[in-house]
Parts: sequence; structure tokens; C-alpha cells
Amino acid sequence: MNDLTVRRATPLDADALTALDPVAGHDGGERRASIGRWCRRGSALLAETGAGPAGYCVLEYTFFEQGFVTMLMVAEPARGRGVGARLLRAAADSCRTPKLFTSANLSNHPMQRLLQRTGWQPAGLVHGLDDGDPEVFYLLPR
Repeated sequence: MNDLTVRRATPLDADALTALDPVAGHDGGERRASIGRWCRRGSALLAETGAGPAGYCVLEYTFFEQGFVTMLMVAEPARGRGVGARLLRAAADSCRTPKLFTSANLSNHPMQRLLQRTGWQPAGLVHGLDDGDPEVFYLLPR
């Protein structure tokens, strides 16, 4: 995607991010509320093309006061086109701490492949967050 740009999302972007996130319409409003909060706090990065939003990621500092990519979501039609990698790079470039972490469910093979392709390294495994689907944590070496 040659015309892809990444910028910090604002509260005005919350509805567009909610529209591209398939979870936001089916979880009773929790994701919509999170997206609004992330946009208000300036934690969300928005990837967009001339056609509109293509994805977003959220960078927070609540994981042992280190950078943590809490969410990475790419719109269905934009998947496999480098949007996720671009968002992860933007998160790394803007991270204020020496370490940057993220995680993915063990069953989330596309996310794990993306993280491995973009240089992230496995850092641990946690059981019990989602029943029967452990969470794999990753660290981006600096």
C-alpha cells in the first residue's frame, strides 16, 4: 500500500476505528468504549489510505511501565498488505521506553507470523487469560 500513512488517532476517529474492528460490534460495547478511551488519551495510531482507515494499534505503558502494544487491528480488506507491519514500526518508533512488548493468543497464527517477520522475539507464555488458549508474549529487541 503505497499511499499508506500512519498518524495518532484523535477522538474524531473513534467511530471509524470502531467500524473497522469486527469485535466492536459484538462485545456489548466494551471495545467501542476502549477505542474511545484510546483515542482520547492519544494511545491509538491510525493507518489510513486515500480510501480511509486501514487499521489501528494501541501503544500503552501499563505493562511494568514499559511500552506495550495492547491492540493491533487491520481491516479485513487491508490484511496481508503490510498495514500491520507499518503500525508495529510506528509503535516502535514512538515508544518512550527501552523495551516494547506485545502478546498474541497461541491460536492467533497470523499475528505470530507477523511478529516473527518483523523481528519480535518470544518472551514468555501465560496460561489462564483465555481458557484453553495461552497468551504468548513478545519483545521487540532494540
